[in-house]
Amino acid sequence: MKVVNLKQAILQAWKERWSDYQWAINMKKFFPKGATWDILNLAEALLEQAMIGPSPNPLILSYLKYAISSQMVSYSSVLTAISKFDDFSRDLCVQALLDIMDMFCDRLSCHGKAEECIGLCRALLSALHWLLRCTAASAERLREGLEAGTPAAGEKQLAMCLLRLEKTLSSTKNRALLHIAKLEEASSWTAIEHSLLKLGEILANLSNPQLRSQAEQCGTLIRSIPTMLAVHSEQLHKTGYPTVHAVVLLEGTMNLTGETQPLVEQLMMVKRMQHIPTPLFVLEIWKACFVGLIESPEGTEELKWTAFTFLKIPQVLVKLKKYCHGDKDFTEDVSCAFEFLLKLTPLLDKADQRCNCDCTKFLLQECSKQGLLSEASVTNLMAK
Repeated sequence: MKVVNLKQAILQAWKERWSDYQWAINMKKFFPKGATWDILNLAEALLEQAMIGPSPNPLILSYLKYAISSQMVSYSSVLTAISKFDDFSRDLCVQALLDIMDMFCDRLSCHGKAEECIGLCRALLSALHWLLRCTAASAERLREGLEAGTPAAGEKQLAMCLLRLEKTLSSTKNRALLHIAKLEEASSWTAIEHSLLKLGEILANLSNPQLRSQAEQCGTLIRSIPTMLAVHSEQLHKTGYPTVHAVVLLEGTMNLTGETQPLVEQLMMVKRMQHIPTPLFVLEIWKACFVGLIESPEGTEELKWTAFTFLKIPQVLVKLKKYCHGDKDFTEDVSCAFEFLLKLTPLLDKADQRCNCDCTKFLLQECSKQGLLSEASVTNLMAK
């Protein structure tokens, strides 16, 4: 009954031409506190009503965009709702859904319980499957259009789909979330692989080299997801320890302001299982922080990552120091990690450019305050 009432409220708002903020105020009056908007399936109800006609209803879509921006609905509920749309022949509707994904696909986050965080991973996997199906349908239309002499019909939509795929998959954080979803939903990952194969077969017959190259790049990123935590891979051992990256990036995304102790215990477990030397272990933590900082969108998320990198992580290292009491000297290991970090010039340059400051200097100062470095080490490192 609640869902019916929800639809009636949406239709009333559309008939009376409420603005987005009027709609939000009235919705909160109609539905008193208790059940959340996600439980009421608000995102799905809005999309269902917006996509009834051949083109999307702009007013109802504005309600959904307002709900996303004001966090009335979670990202996972929106992604799940989008993944249920399957009429890919309606170009304007598909374009509207891609634009909605564009609002937040590079800054996915979840501040709820563990189940809700896992739900976000699953929703992103469903959205990836939807994007692949949409891309395949667009490629098929383009192929049919080429045969009929009207290629423009599918080419624009195919380019848009590939752009969203590339944007979603280029984020290390998103690929980490997809890796978790793969472990949770093996059958769904099989569907992803089948869709990828189908897309490859269709694109093999297309002559546009740019679109084919873009699709191949997306396919490479998808196929790399299962091996993100493959610690026995010789290549990964040479390039770093991706498990540390995954743990830090997930913490930075899902639990920026939480207690440090659970993170410390997770990191120590990874260190022991993979026999990571302490200097390289500390280095990987900082590398992951800088990657998260560089990839974070401007605004609140950037500020959160800045606090996480320069305030929370030094506190985590202080606790790690107690666990690493068997090591010769933790401060020497931290100093050695800084030596390695200073050699990563491209990473540091990007971080400095993003934050508009000398990130290494701030990190050195904070580590010095926490007693993680001696004064002599700080002076020596600052000189470099």
